[in-house]
Amino acid sequence: MANEKRFGCLGILLTAVLCFSLIFNLIFILGGAASLATERLSFHEHVVTEATTPGTKSKVAVIRLGGLISSFEPGAVGESMVEDIKLQLNHAVEDAEVRAIVLAIDSPGGEVTASDIIYNAVRNANARKPVVVSMGSVAASGGYYIACGAKHIVAHDTTFTGSIGVIMQTLNYADLFGKVGLEMVTFKSGKFKDMLSGSRVLSPEEKEYVQNLVMQTYGKFVGIVASQRGLPEAELRAGVADGRVLSGRDAFAAKLIDQIGDFEDAVKKAQELGGAPGSAVVRYELPASIGRYLRLLGKAEAPKKIEVTVGPQTGYNLQPGRIYLLPGIFAP
Repeated sequence: MANEKRFGCLGILLTAVLCFSLIFNLIFILGGAASLATERLSFHEHVVTEATTPGTKSKVAVIRLGGLISSFEPGAVGESMVEDIKLQLNHAVEDAEVRAIVLAIDSPGGEVTASDIIYNAVRNANARKPVVVSMGSVAASGGYYIACGAKHIVAHDTTFTGSIGVIMQTLNYADLFGKVGLEMVTFKSGKFKDMLSGSRVLSPEEKEYVQNLVMQTYGKFVGIVASQRGLPEAELRAGVADGRVLSGRDAFAAKLIDQIGDFEDAVKKAQELGGAPGSAVVRYELPASIGRYLRLLGKAEAPKKIEVTVGPQTGYNLQPGRIYLLPGIFAP
C-alpha cells in the first residue's frame, strides 16, 4: 500500500513537471516568434566615439562587412549576411540623426548575385546619405564590386583590392574514376544538362558556353567600375581589369580608390561629406532577445562526420556550380 502511494505521488510529480515544461516551452516559442518578427526592425547603438561638438545629435554609422560574401552565410538578424547588411543600411538611412555611413569592408569577395545585391543597396543608400568605404586587409573582387557603390573609397596602402574579374571552376576526376573502376552513368534531357560534371571532359561547345556566361558577368563588373569610377572601359579591360590583385597604393594610382588612409580617415571624410564635423560615431549591435537565443540553438553543432574533400581548400564555404567574384587564390 505504501509503495502504491509512493508511485502515485511520483506519477503526479512527473506529470506536473511535464506540464510545466510544455507550458514553458510554448511561452518560449511564442515569445521567440514575436521577437524574431520585431528584432529585424531595430538595432542597439554602441558609441565608438563620442561627439566632439557640444550639443550635436548628428552621427556617423559604421557598418561592417567581413568574410565571404554569400547568401549561404547565416545572418545574425536576417536570413543571411546579405540581408543583415541591407537591414543595417536601411536603418542608417531612416535614422534622421545619421548624417553619413562608413562601410568597413574586409572581404576577398564572394558570390556574384550576393555582391550585386549589396552593391545596389549601398548605391541606393548613397543616393540619400554619403557612404564612405573603409577597406581593411582585403577588399577584392566582390568586395571591390560593392565598394563601387559608395561616394568615396579609402584604403590602406597595404590593402589588397581590385581583382576585377570572374571565376568559375570545376574539378575533373574522370581519370581517377578509371583507375578505381568507377563509371558515372547519366541520363539527361539535353546536351548541356551535366556540362559541369567532373566525371567527364567538357566538350569544346560546353567550354565556350561556360566562358560566355563568365564574360557576361565580367562585362557587368567592368561596366560598373567604369561608370562609378569615371574610367574608360576599354582602358580598364586592357589594363588593371584583368583579374590582378592590387595594393592600395597601386589602386590609388589606377584611380580605383580615392584616398590612402585608415578607418579614422574614412570617418573624417564621412563627417565632412555629411556636413557633420565632430559628430558621434556609432556601430550597430543586436539586442538581446529570445529570438536570438532560438537562432543560436538552431545553429548548434551537428554530429561529427567524416568528409573526404578533393582539391585545394580555401577555408570558405564555396558552393559548386556558382560563379564567384574572387581572386584566383580563393577559388575552389
